[in-house]
Amino acid sequence: MQSSMADLTTLHVGGRIDTLLRPESRSELIDAVRSCDQRGIPIVIVGGGSNTVAADEPVSGTVIHVANKGITASSDSCGGAWVEVGAGESWESLVQRAIAEEWVGIEALSGIPGYVGATPMQNVGAYGQEVAEVIARVETYDRVTGDVRTWAAGECDFGYRSSLFKRSQVESLPATDPLISQSRLRYVVLSVAFQFTTGNLGAPVTYGPLAKALGVAVGERVPSRSVREAVLELRRSKGMVLDSSDHDTWSVGSFFVNPIVPVHLLSNLPADAPRWETGADVVKLSAAWLVEQAGFTPGFCLTGRPQAALSTKHTLAITNRGGATAADVLALAQAIQTGVWQQFGVWLTPEPAVLGRTDQLTR
Repeated sequence: MQSSMADLTTLHVGGRIDTLLRPESRSELIDAVRSCDQRGIPIVIVGGGSNTVAADEPVSGTVIHVANKGITASSDSCGGAWVEVGAGESWESLVQRAIAEEWVGIEALSGIPGYVGATPMQNVGAYGQEVAEVIARVETYDRVTGDVRTWAAGECDFGYRSSLFKRSQVESLPATDPLISQSRLRYVVLSVAFQFTTGNLGAPVTYGPLAKALGVAVGERVPSRSVREAVLELRRSKGMVLDSSDHDTWSVGSFFVNPIVPVHLLSNLPADAPRWETGADVVKLSAAWLVEQAGFTPGFCLTGRPQAALSTKHTLAITNRGGATAADVLALAQAIQTGVWQQFGVWLTPEPAVLGRTDQLTR
């Protein structure tokens, strides 16, 4: 049966795949990437496909679907738990195991789709936690040198939804194919090692709405299982837990990151606009608030293109209502960016990797 990028992504859009590889071990993953690079074959690396918008055109190169799994754990009463995980493991499965094993620090990251290998790439975060807080090291294959390198957490240059791995590209590779131009990442994540504290209480709750849902004050600790249950309920209310029967979950989650802007741009916003100080001269704004205040309400779609629409539950999620194309999704994304820019002078940056024409989404 013919595969497509739509089959491998949670947004369910994307073109035909002519060559698909599923390396099930660390060595097979390295060999697949190295072989394609040596023969000059462009590659697209896909994990859970929860952070990818793939173009409608057929993939002219090879799609490598990461499938190397495995979890190795050791723990002691003093040092906590050391857990090494293959890049192809389900992130949600790891969180479930962490709760069962009383590994603390990722309970608020429950319900996030995708694979473990993607989490350091974009420094996955939600409800007051970031994966960077518990990553000890990341093992990668370097497509430039051909070496395997292990990076300590402090070397990964983690930032807000960012990392060294997300920003580093193989500049020598051609970027003529619009689908492949965003798939030149230099480092391929092979495995991730986590350092957890242990216990039945989760990390201190730092996110206000989560603390409210749990009925505790910010900074308090509650059982990890309670945190997970509350987070899953909050995510379901926003259509952020995958459900094949619910088109509000046919998305990449939040399509835009919360923008970090110079403080002078606050003059374009009302005084009560949500903001968080992140430095002396910059602030973080709420992308969801900007989208809604610019007139994009839940369920919004472009005239004549109802197949792609904002979620009915969460205005940061662009969803596939059935039969949407990547072109439909990107047209809606561009309309939202333009509307927010015209209203507030803030340009929203997409969070997912966009494999295809990106000129319409950048300034």
